[in-house]
Amino acid sequence: MNEGFILAIDQGTTGSTVLVIDQAGQVRAKATAEFPQYYPRPGWVEHNPEEIWTATLKVVAEALQRAGIEPKVVRAVGIANQRETALLWDRRSGAPVAPAVVWQDRRTARLCEELKQEGLEPAWQQKTGLLIDPYFSATKIHWLLEHIDGLRSRAAAGELAFGTVDSWLVWKLTGGRCHVTDYSNASRTLLYDIHRLDWDDDILGRLDIPRQLLPQVMPSSHVYGETDPAVFFGRSVPIAGIAGDQQAALFGQACYRRGVAKNTYGTGSFLLMNIGRQPVVSRQRLLTTIAWGIGGEPVEYALEGSIFITGAAIQWLRDGLGVIVSAAESEHLAASLADNEDVYFVPALTGLGAPHWDPYARGAIFGLTRGTGRAHLVRAALESIAYQTRDVVDAMSREAELPLQELRADGGAVANGFLMQFQADLLGVPVEVPANTETTALGAACLAGLAVGFWQSREELAERWRMARRYEPQMSQVRREELQARWRKAVSRSLGWAGDR
Repeated sequence: MNEGFILAIDQGTTGSTVLVIDQAGQVRAKATAEFPQYYPRPGWVEHNPEEIWTATLKVVAEALQRAGIEPKVVRAVGIANQRETALLWDRRSGAPVAPAVVWQDRRTARLCEELKQEGLEPAWQQKTGLLIDPYFSATKIHWLLEHIDGLRSRAAAGELAFGTVDSWLVWKLTGGRCHVTDYSNASRTLLYDIHRLDWDDDILGRLDIPRQLLPQVMPSSHVYGETDPAVFFGRSVPIAGIAGDQQAALFGQACYRRGVAKNTYGTGSFLLMNIGRQPVVSRQRLLTTIAWGIGGEPVEYALEGSIFITGAAIQWLRDGLGVIVSAAESEHLAASLADNEDVYFVPALTGLGAPHWDPYARGAIFGLTRGTGRAHLVRAALESIAYQTRDVVDAMSREAELPLQELRADGGAVANGFLMQFQADLLGVPVEVPANTETTALGAACLAGLAVGFWQSREELAERWRMARRYEPQMSQVRREELQARWRKAVSRSLGWAGDR
């Protein structure tokens, strides 16, 4: 039995969480802290990088204290992070030179349209696996260099460093000695060729981004450097795991085989399927991303589908319409009906994401009659989460020519037994809910532990993964296809609604 612990940092959009994890994969302590988001203009979302750093350091100290351990027994640090957020800082002082531009920020929408009009998207998608969108880091970097006085010349002179949040944390933790990122985060910048595993000079040239601004890209499970004792409580500890949050969750869910997927059911949902070592460039506007790289092994890839509104549909029924008092009430109400009585809710409240990518779609409820009550609306909202997930899974299976084997679920909605059972019924495969729902931080810990020999293999990690509940499909294939067909008819009538005016 290995002695010691792994410290996992899960740096999210609204706060930082730190877990202390033992060799059995159990959480010994947890600490969280929020930090502010800033909205200086409509569509703009920013963070203060120093506030991210301060919050992270605070929860590291709290987690160690709650676990009752000294830093000297920490074998390694792993980091999972909000993806695509762009930071720039001074290499000499380590001070940020601009606010962090958050993944949600849309200020570069016009530039993205210009790039598409130039016909660049097919070539860029082929190289990066991504679509041209403000979501990704590339156009954020361009904007910062263009709009903040002096940054372009300083970047060209090699005085500045760019990083996603993982790079920033590693820089701070190592006292400025390491400017690195991992394959998974690099693959979310729209600057990285996921086939050649290198920054792409053509894209860099078009966006006028100097290569010397960028971090060194390394495996997701790798010893990048050690913490600076001056900032890490007097100890040098290996920083040995990095992954973007969704890829970390895929790893934390032990989705190591091709055809195994995880879905994080939150406000929206992120569904990733492991497609192995051969990337597939999507024809249905899914994203191809690097899942991880383990040491010197070839990288592995995932297809990703982003669903904009899932849990938010239940929040809207609660807060917007007052149909329910609490989200927990939804399970009982939905189960009170024998079936949906042909009522469908398309929750396109902010357009539709994968696989439709229609910003002009709008929410709609179909099949209302005099007999329709609030239970029908609640059931339709819950079912819409499962229908949208099925649409993405079907698109992934067609793209990768790889049927889904099983779905591992995490996020707040896994507590809803009605939804999980309906999801298994619609997919026709088991849905498994893990015992440890902190899958993002667990994934970062696993990557770090592998790099330092705390765990020996993915097989060992898979054996330690524990399931809380498994939902087996119970619905006939005929019925599931009837329901999905009616859903797709409803979706077809909501597409393009706002663009018709």
